[in-house]
Amino acid sequence: MKPKSVAFIPARSGSKRVPNKNIKPLGGHPMLAYTVCAAIESGVFDAVICATDSEQYADVARYYGAEVPFLRSSEISGDKSPDIEWVVWMLNALKEQGRDYEIFSILRPTSPFRLPETIQRAWKLFTQDKSADSLRAIEKCKQHPGKMWVIRGQRMLPVMPFTNGNTPWHSSQYAALPEIYAQDASLEIAWSRVPLESGSIAGEAIIPFVSQGLEGFDINEPEDWLLAEHYLAKGEACLPSINRSIYPIHE
Repeated sequence: MKPKSVAFIPARSGSKRVPNKNIKPLGGHPMLAYTVCAAIESGVFDAVICATDSEQYADVARYYGAEVPFLRSSEISGDKSPDIEWVVWMLNALKEQGRDYEIFSILRPTSPFRLPETIQRAWKLFTQDKSADSLRAIEKCKQHPGKMWVIRGQRMLPVMPFTNGNTPWHSSQYAALPEIYAQDASLEIAWSRVPLESGSIAGEAIIPFVSQGLEGFDINEPEDWLLAEHYLAKGEACLPSINRSIYPIHE
């Protein structure tokens, strides 16, 4: 029997770098709409819920088919609030309503190029590995941490003081360095018991899900937004399809 699962789409208000980025129009629709529709069209979730602190965002999410059974409080919606706080709160609040989900997924609206097929691929990978705690999307680092530094007073030290033989990583060719991956923000799946019982979003046994193409592209800075529009204009990126009229955003 397929375990009951819920998709959480976190969309807090108050973004400073790109104001109201979660509902800013991209390709016509508010950016939030693409994640809602991708989650629904993937067909893997029993519920798709937007976790927001904003009535306006909630209206947008509901218009495109997501549920918003309650709003997040300001205490768990700040720009420094860890995911564990609102995930545990959401799971417990749903449980109090008689809605118990064995699996949850976090799908952030800042990754609009994540398609239903992306979610289906990740779901299959996760559910095939019964010993895993979670799955997390990653992509190969563009800037290798072996060439990163921290400053201490008037000196700097390598973040990763490793060597290839006698050659420090920071002085090695990129091709000579081991492949390292960075997590992207597009997709996470985990058993609900992990945050509820261990206080961790991911647990310890984590499946790598390598994003393909622009699936993991994350919009956080103004230049990211310009790049996203460029990719769309050039036909280099694809957004999930939306079969309804555009929600009118009054900026």
